Amino acid sequence: MVTQQQIQAQEPIWLVIIRLLRWDKPAGRLILMIPALWAVFLAARATPPVPLVSVIILISLVSSAAGCVINDLWDRDIDPQVQRTQRRPLASRALSIKVAIVIALVFLVCTVILGLYLNLLSFWLLMAAVPVIVFYPSAKRVFPIPQLVLAIAWGFAVLVSWTAVSGSLEFSTWLLWGATVLWTLGFDTVYAMSDREDDRRIGVNSSALFFGEYVPVVVGIFFTSTAFLLGWLGISMQLQASFWITLFVATLVWNWQSVQLRDPQLPTTVYSQMFSQNVWIGFLLLFGMIVGSFRF
Repeated sequence: MVTQQQIQAQEPIWLVIIRLLRWDKPAGRLILMIPALWAVFLAARATPPVPLVSVIILISLVSSAAGCVINDLWDRDIDPQVQRTQRRPLASRALSIKVAIVIALVFLVCTVILGLYLNLLSFWLLMAAVPVIVFYPSAKRVFPIPQLVLAIAWGFAVLVSWTAVSGSLEFSTWLLWGATVLWTLGFDTVYAMSDREDDRRIGVNSSALFFGEYVPVVVGIFFTSTAFLLGWLGISMQLQASFWITLFVATLVWNWQSVQLRDPQLPTTVYSQMFSQNVWIGFLLLFGMIVGSFRF
């Protein structure tokens, strides 16, 4: 009988590295890219320079890849105890710690090099995000709501991208930042619900554990607040009808997700499905922001 370890040992190294970077699971990479694209298109009123958009996309990809490797380095002894994560390359010992450290450093250096294309303010905001990316995985050991640290990391995507276009932080920037932080708190709390029993047994923190039976209500508040701030942003920037239509659809889906969470018998697979739904919600809103920024 062939064991799981033997199957993993037969994997080519490039496939193991792809799994380490989570490039085999694009939803998590795209959901970081979305707020960055929101910011760059809104700040440029839907017409940002193509090279800048390309750099922003690349920065989101390489920084999130670095974050995934760093996360697995922090959690290499925890992940084997969690059903969802026990097949990760470091958890299953399919890859060595030294190789993972080198890969993390390579992607952090790539983040810095790409950041040199940006203006000075954007570059230093990007550098300020690096410590958050590096230490976020440790938050679950000492902070009751580690998803807030992740949400702040996501918020830097807005600050970096917006200032890359405008060179300054505006009131609208902070509205989008707040919406991004609250949205991230919402979808990542939902995602954390699938690991509640394992996290409780191991003794690590998550917002899903912290809010307990009130999770459906709290997630609803996060998503409603996100919709409110995006609506305020739409008014502030005088966005057109297409934005409001997409925001209405997004709000309906968020409310539906919050209602679903009240079911105590909900299969754990639904939580990851809700996470994926937030990816297309984000792109739907991006479409509304782009079209809604034009003056016809």
